[in-house]
Formats: sequence, structure tokens, C-alpha cells
Amino acid sequence: MSLILSLDTSTTACSVALHRSNSPTSGALLGCYELFTERTSSAMLTTLISDVISQAGYKLAQLDAIAVAKGPGSYTGLRIGVSTAKGLCFALDKPLLAINTLTAMAEQIRSYFSTEHLLCPMIDARRMEVYCALYDTAGREVQKTSAKIIDEQSFGNWLEQKPVVFFGDGAAKCRAIIGTHPNAIFPDVNILPSARTVGQLALSAFTQSQFENIATFEPFYLKDFMAIPSKKTLF
Repeated sequence: MSLILSLDTSTTACSVALHRSNSPTSGALLGCYELFTERTSSAMLTTLISDVISQAGYKLAQLDAIAVAKGPGSYTGLRIGVSTAKGLCFALDKPLLAINTLTAMAEQIRSYFSTEHLLCPMIDARRMEVYCALYDTAGREVQKTSAKIIDEQSFGNWLEQKPVVFFGDGAAKCRAIIGTHPNAIFPDVNILPSARTVGQLALSAFTQSQFENIATFEPFYLKDFMAIPSKKTLF
């Protein structure tokens, strides 16, 4: 049996989940706390961790691994999530697992679509840019994670071949531009990153010993951090 704590702070949504696996092929969600706010809720991360573990009847020392959504996403959110996960790993002497945020998003909905569909999770990257990737409904990545500026030609080749499901907080800007294409599907449900599916994928990664080097691991920022100039003046 393995007990895995998972964290996702890729966006302003902050979530923590606890999973237990009884075999290499099955696992159970023991608890999950999620916060959805306009501003980052990562400041509540340590409280959520304490609550989900204690409510499930466990202690930190009983964990077998810590998993974290590695990105892409918010620079600040990822930095907080990864720093917290690494701190726990060092303190508890536990291994670190890292899951692509977009892969975990695709995991949320892939069972609802047929094999003819492709899934395109999107995270808002400001202006007309999104972080995105393409997956088939078996969870395989068919187009690598990238930062893409959306225009009328975006995903044109894929849309000519198959229906593509666009979702996540970056999908709205895409819908306004390519939403009229007959193969472009935009679910009405708002799908955000969640530690629930980070934990599901982490269970499999744990059985395969896909551990990160805790000392050198860095979030998958995808692009360099760009600070927003302050509007304050000196005089």
C-alpha cells in the first residue's frame, strides 16, 4: 500500500488531495480540498495539507511520496507548490513525483469522449497566449506542451482531421476565434487543474519509481517570468 499527497497550485485554484493505492493498478481518493478564488490561494496550502491528512486519519510521517503539478501555469503558484512539495520531501525523507498540469487536466475528462476526439487543455498565459497540449482519449500526448498565440489558423490541421475538445481557463479566448469550426468543441463546464487527477497519475508514476531529483527539480515554467511594471510613481 502507498499513501501519496498531491498538490496543485498551477493557477489561482489551489488543491490538495490524498490517495491510497492498494495495488499497482488501483487507488482510492481519501480526501481532497480545493479553493477557487480570483487571487492565488496558495497561501492556504499548508493549512489544506494539514486538514486533508488529519481528516483522513493519517499523519505526515505515514506518507510514501509527495506529488506536485509541475506546470505549466502561474509562475508564482508553481513556485509555491513546488517549494512546499520539496520542503516536505526533505523534511520527511520522501520521494518527489511531478505531473504535467495539462496531462492531469486531460485526465479529468478523457473518459467522457470517444476515441475519435482529441483533448486540448488550456491555461491562460495572458493576452492571446495559452499553455496547451493535445491528448488522445487514452491519455497519450499527441502534441507536446507549448505556449501558443491563438489566431484563426491555430489547430487548423488537427481540426480538419478530428473533433478537438478545448477546455480550461484559456479556452475562452480560443472560442472567440475558432469556435465556429464544426470540429471545435467547447464544453460549458469550467475545468480547472486539480490535485485529484494529479494524485491519480502519481499513483502510476510511484509504482514505476518515476521520482525527481529533489535538489535540482524546478517547475515547468515553459517561458521566462515577465514582471508587470508597477503603476506607482516616485513623485
